[in-house]
Amino acid sequence: MMRRYLVVLLICWLNLKASPAQTKAEPSQSNSSCRIETTNYEGWSAEQLSNHWLQLVVVPQNGGRLMQVIFAGHPYLFVNPKYEGKYLPPDPSHWFNYGGDKLWLLPEGNDDEQHWVGNSDLLDDGPYAFRKVSEGQECEIELTGPADPQTGLQIRRTIHLDADSPRIRFHATMQNKTGHVIEWSMQSVSQYDTADHSASARSNRNFWTFTPANPTSGYLNRYHVRFGPAENPAVSVRDDGLFALHYVHLAAELWLDSTPGWLAVVDGDSRYAMVERFRYEKNDAYPGKASVIFWTNGPEMRLNSEGEPSLTIGGDGIPYYLEAEINSPLVQLRPGETRDLDTEWFPTRAGGEFHGVADAGIVVRPLQATRLATGHIRLSGSFGVFFAGRLVAHLYDEHGTSVGTMPLTQVDPVDLVVLESELTPPAKPSRISLHLEGANGLDRGSLQEVRIEEIQVGAAENH
Repeated sequence: MMRRYLVVLLICWLNLKASPAQTKAEPSQSNSSCRIETTNYEGWSAEQLSNHWLQLVVVPQNGGRLMQVIFAGHPYLFVNPKYEGKYLPPDPSHWFNYGGDKLWLLPEGNDDEQHWVGNSDLLDDGPYAFRKVSEGQECEIELTGPADPQTGLQIRRTIHLDADSPRIRFHATMQNKTGHVIEWSMQSVSQYDTADHSASARSNRNFWTFTPANPTSGYLNRYHVRFGPAENPAVSVRDDGLFALHYVHLAAELWLDSTPGWLAVVDGDSRYAMVERFRYEKNDAYPGKASVIFWTNGPEMRLNSEGEPSLTIGGDGIPYYLEAEINSPLVQLRPGETRDLDTEWFPTRAGGEFHGVADAGIVVRPLQATRLATGHIRLSGSFGVFFAGRLVAHLYDEHGTSVGTMPLTQVDPVDLVVLESELTPPAKPSRISLHLEGANGLDRGSLQEVRIEEIQVGAAENH
């Protein structure tokens, strides 16, 4: 009996030891993992990449489109309700605007074989082969399109998502599949939803895009109106050098020779933003000099045969969307040669203002640093961040020598960072740089760097 009792105790003890390990092995979507799974999206057979922050929905059959990006529950991209769940075989005489994000070519037109006619041909609408490359600590998929006899190109694209951030990385490759030299520019085309979802059949009145205007631009007014009214009150170059486009439902195409390598899309109503980054190749030629293009959809202003102006409904009717387009340089490809286009997307939170893009996020309200009579330093500002982690103040004296660092607060891309704090510095710094350190201690770069202002005596007394 004693021996049997001991055996029972031993079995119970082994079960208790095994139980935690079994629980730990159960799959879960944690902050340190990402997954790829087949899903149904609006009636389409789709593939979804997801982590703690994001869901990316890809529809390989419909031209390999990234159909939707959902960050903290917020969908960014336009999905055309007219074509939801549908697939229409390639037809160069029509354009099936499904929405989402895709790859196109420049130059466009029908002048000769060196121009791409566009529409829903094999390159735009052909089914792409899907391949899962990796999953777990990082997720990556590969989409490969059919070889296109008209342009001579085959396009391949990988989409990469890490487990520890909402950053999305794209690597696109075009390859010459002919036996002769061809010349093209590859274009990333993202259609953002600009509808006001709180009021039916109305556009979002607080939707903006930004990119740095080139101070030595080759365009008149530092941008070029490719289509639409030359005098457009929705377009401006601000005093801080940023090109700003306020969405209105009117067809317009605007070209910019922007060089810093970023554009930002800001929804002032929902307070969400998306930053798209690219590398500007200063020694290469861009199509029409444009590295960035914006298109707003809507009624088109045209002249009839008698020179009388009129507004047409446009090719895609009622839906509201804005296209943000990034171009690769225009390159000649010998048979078999390739050219790549690498871009990164950073979803984050926004506010009522926008003052630019930094390494680690966007500047919503600029950083201010003031030295108080007590010797403390008052910090204020607000930011949308690209990574989770903590903000750290880097302090420098008047000679540029570091006098230390001070941790400030924990941050996450899903929350707007509102900074209102006081520091007690170890010395008397004259300059401060606000850095973001990732959860693993990796320095993600600066949000903003400013000089520390001395508080005025009168202001101190009033305070």
